[in-house]
Amino acid sequence: MNKKYILALTFIILIIMTGTGLYFKYQKFIPTLSNQVQFPNTLSDIEITHIRKQTPISSIHVYKAARLVKLLHQDQVIRSYPMRLGFAPIGHKIQEGDGKTPEGQYVIDWRNPESAFYKSLHVSYPNAKDQQNAQQLGVSTGGDIMIHGSATTKQVKALPNLMSYLPQKDWTWGCIAVRNIDMDEIWQLVNNGTVIEIHQ
Repeated sequence: MNKKYILALTFIILIIMTGTGLYFKYQKFIPTLSNQVQFPNTLSDIEITHIRKQTPISSIHVYKAARLVKLLHQDQVIRSYPMRLGFAPIGHKIQEGDGKTPEGQYVIDWRNPESAFYKSLHVSYPNAKDQQNAQQLGVSTGGDIMIHGSATTKQVKALPNLMSYLPQKDWTWGCIAVRNIDMDEIWQLVNNGTVIEIHQ
């Protein structure tokens, strides 16, 4: 065998081994088929009213690795939705443009009924600690982290079936994206001031 062939073969083996190692290390962050297809049944207006009266949502829990958003009344899970994250989902958001979804405790502090992606609830990132970390690194924290739909209002007007669309891959700049029909429910069930905890 010549030297170039041996070097090329060694290089290919190293790439395969590295790729395999990274896959097994980070596979918990790769969405699985099961959480892509387990969509909740849509609630009726009567059911939404019942939840708001009997078991109002006290907190939102976002599980990045599982790609799930859970709405809780105290310790009881009321609703659970599959979701997608920023295009580089592993780890806490540090700076603008890093494609990461923040981790930690925040609050839903305002909402936009005319969001580019259907409707959106704003997450109070960055907090004081986020700002301090970014300042130490000399970078901008970024902001405008939202829970929002996956299809634009314009797209839905042209293709109503997109109300049920959820991309297979992470795609946002750090936001939490759910199906538009799920965003309708979250919009009605979650009040401003609700605590949101974002977990790895």
